[in-house]
Amino acid sequence: MPDDLAITSRIVIPGSDLEVSYSRAGGPGGQKVNKTESRVQLSFDFEDCEALTFGVKARVRASWGSRITRDGRMVLACDTHRERSRNLAEARARLAAMIRGCLEPPRPRRATKPSLAARRRRLEGKKQRGKVKQLRGKVGDSD
Repeated sequence: MPDDLAITSRIVIPGSDLEVSYSRAGGPGGQKVNKTESRVQLSFDFEDCEALTFGVKARVRASWGSRITRDGRMVLACDTHRERSRNLAEARARLAAMIRGCLEPPRPRRATKPSLAARRRRLEGKKQRGKVKQLRGKVGDSD
Protein backbone atom coordinates (compact mmCIF):
# COMPACT_ATOMS: atom_id res chain seq x y z
CA MET A 1 0.00 0.00 0.00
CA PRO A 2 1.50 3.38 -1.02
CA ASP A 3 2.13 6.26 1.35
CA ASP A 4 -0.27 9.14 1.81
CA LEU A 5 -0.16 11.79 -0.92
CA ALA A 6 -0.05 15.42 0.23
CA ILE A 7 -1.87 17.75 -2.18
CA THR A 8 -1.61 20.83 0.04
CA SER A 9 -0.80 21.28 3.71
CA ARG A 10 -4.49 20.68 4.54
CA ILE A 11 -5.49 18.11 1.90
CA VAL A 12 -3.89 14.67 2.13
CA ILE A 13 -5.06 11.66 0.13
CA PRO A 14 -4.77 8.52 2.25
CA GLY A 15 -2.63 5.71 0.90
CA SER A 16 -5.62 3.37 1.12
CA ASP A 17 -7.26 5.31 -1.74
CA LEU A 18 -4.22 4.78 -4.00
CA GLU A 19 -3.36 1.56 -5.77
CA VAL A 20 -0.16 0.95 -7.74
CA SER A 21 0.46 -1.69 -10.38
CA TYR A 22 3.51 -2.28 -12.53
CA SER A 23 3.93 -3.58 -16.06
CA ARG A 24 6.52 -3.73 -18.80
CA ALA A 25 7.15 -0.43 -20.50
CA GLY A 26 8.15 0.56 -23.98
CA GLY A 27 10.48 3.45 -24.49
CA PRO A 28 14.05 3.91 -23.29
CA GLY A 29 15.92 1.01 -21.77
CA GLY A 30 17.00 -1.28 -24.60
CA GLN A 31 16.67 -4.99 -23.92
CA LYS A 32 16.15 -4.33 -20.22
CA VAL A 33 12.63 -3.11 -21.08
CA ASN A 34 11.65 -6.62 -22.08
CA LYS A 35 12.36 -8.11 -18.69
CA THR A 36 11.65 -5.41 -16.08
CA GLU A 37 8.35 -3.96 -15.01
CA SER A 38 9.15 -0.27 -14.76
CA ARG A 39 5.86 1.19 -16.05
CA VAL A 40 3.71 2.47 -13.19
CA GLN A 41 -0.07 2.63 -13.24
CA LEU A 42 -1.43 4.69 -10.36
CA SER A 43 -5.12 4.20 -9.63
CA PHE A 44 -6.88 6.63 -7.29
CA ASP A 45 -10.26 5.84 -5.70
CA PHE A 46 -11.62 9.24 -6.70
CA GLU A 47 -15.34 8.92 -5.99
CA ASP A 48 -14.96 7.46 -2.49
CA CYS A 49 -12.17 9.80 -1.36
CA GLU A 50 -13.26 11.82 1.67
CA ALA A 51 -10.29 14.21 1.49
CA LEU A 52 -11.80 16.06 -1.51
CA THR A 53 -14.93 18.20 -1.34
CA PHE A 54 -17.86 17.83 -3.72
CA GLY A 55 -16.88 21.00 -5.62
CA VAL A 56 -13.31 19.84 -6.14
CA LYS A 57 -14.54 16.45 -7.34
CA ALA A 58 -16.88 18.13 -9.82
CA ARG A 59 -14.06 20.30 -11.21
CA VAL A 60 -11.71 17.30 -11.47
CA ARG A 61 -14.45 15.33 -13.24
CA ALA A 62 -14.98 18.21 -15.69
CA SER A 63 -11.26 18.69 -16.38
CA TRP A 64 -9.98 15.12 -16.27
CA GLY A 65 -13.10 13.05 -16.96
CA SER A 66 -11.37 10.99 -19.63
CA ARG A 67 -9.02 9.58 -16.97
CA ILE A 68 -11.85 8.45 -14.68
CA THR A 69 -13.19 4.93 -15.13
CA ARG A 70 -16.81 3.85 -14.78
CA ASP A 71 -16.26 2.60 -11.26
CA GLY A 72 -14.96 6.04 -10.17
CA ARG A 73 -11.21 5.44 -10.21
CA MET A 74 -8.77 7.93 -11.71
CA VAL A 75 -5.98 6.18 -13.59
CA LEU A 76 -2.54 7.61 -14.41
CA ALA A 77 0.28 5.77 -16.15
CA CYS A 78 3.94 6.77 -16.31
CA ASP A 79 6.74 5.09 -18.22
CA THR A 80 9.03 8.00 -19.05
CA HIS A 81 11.93 6.86 -16.85
CA ARG A 82 13.91 3.64 -16.70
CA GLU A 83 13.48 3.19 -12.96
CA ARG A 84 10.26 2.13 -11.33
CA SER A 85 10.77 4.47 -8.37
CA ARG A 86 11.16 7.55 -10.60
CA ASN A 87 8.04 6.61 -12.57
CA LEU A 88 6.09 6.19 -9.33
CA ALA A 89 7.29 9.55 -8.03
CA GLU A 90 6.33 11.25 -11.30
CA ALA A 91 2.88 9.63 -11.38
CA ARG A 92 2.23 10.78 -7.80
CA ALA A 93 3.45 14.30 -8.65
CA ARG A 94 1.19 14.42 -11.72
CA LEU A 95 -1.85 13.34 -9.70
CA ALA A 96 -1.12 15.96 -7.04
CA ALA A 97 -0.69 18.67 -9.70
CA MET A 98 -3.93 17.69 -11.45
CA ILE A 99 -5.91 17.90 -8.22
CA ARG A 100 -4.10 21.07 -7.08
CA GLY A 101 -5.15 22.73 -10.34
CA CYS A 102 -8.81 22.07 -9.57
CA LEU A 103 -8.85 23.27 -5.96
CA GLU A 104 -9.84 26.86 -6.65
CA PRO A 105 -13.10 27.50 -8.48
CA PRO A 106 -12.73 29.41 -11.76
CA ARG A 107 -13.48 33.10 -11.68
CA PRO A 108 -16.95 33.93 -12.94
CA ARG A 109 -16.97 35.68 -16.30
CA ARG A 110 -17.97 39.30 -16.06
CA ALA A 111 -20.01 40.47 -19.05
CA THR A 112 -18.53 43.47 -20.84
CA LYS A 113 -19.54 45.48 -23.86
CA PRO A 114 -17.35 47.02 -26.53
CA SER A 115 -16.51 50.70 -26.26
CA LEU A 116 -18.09 53.30 -28.54
CA ALA A 117 -14.81 53.75 -30.44
CA ALA A 118 -14.50 49.98 -30.97
CA ARG A 119 -18.05 49.84 -32.32
CA ARG A 120 -17.32 52.71 -34.71
CA ARG A 121 -14.10 51.04 -35.93
CA ARG A 122 -16.00 47.81 -36.52
CA LEU A 123 -18.70 49.57 -38.56
CA GLU A 124 -16.09 51.49 -40.59
CA GLY A 125 -14.33 48.22 -41.37
CA LYS A 126 -17.62 46.67 -42.49
CA LYS A 127 -18.34 49.65 -44.76
CA GLN A 128 -14.88 49.45 -46.30
CA ARG A 129 -15.23 45.70 -46.96
CA GLY A 130 -18.65 46.33 -48.49
CA LYS A 131 -17.19 48.93 -50.88
CA VAL A 132 -14.39 46.60 -51.91
CA LYS A 133 -16.86 43.82 -52.65
CA GLN A 134 -19.13 46.19 -54.54
CA LEU A 135 -16.22 47.19 -56.77
CA ARG A 136 -15.62 43.52 -57.57
CA GLY A 137 -18.98 43.38 -59.39
CA LYS A 138 -19.45 42.89 -63.14
CA VAL A 139 -18.35 45.66 -65.39
CA GLY A 140 -21.39 47.16 -67.12
CA ASP A 141 -21.69 48.75 -70.60
CA SER A 142 -21.14 52.46 -70.48
CA ASP A 143 -22.41 53.04 -74.06
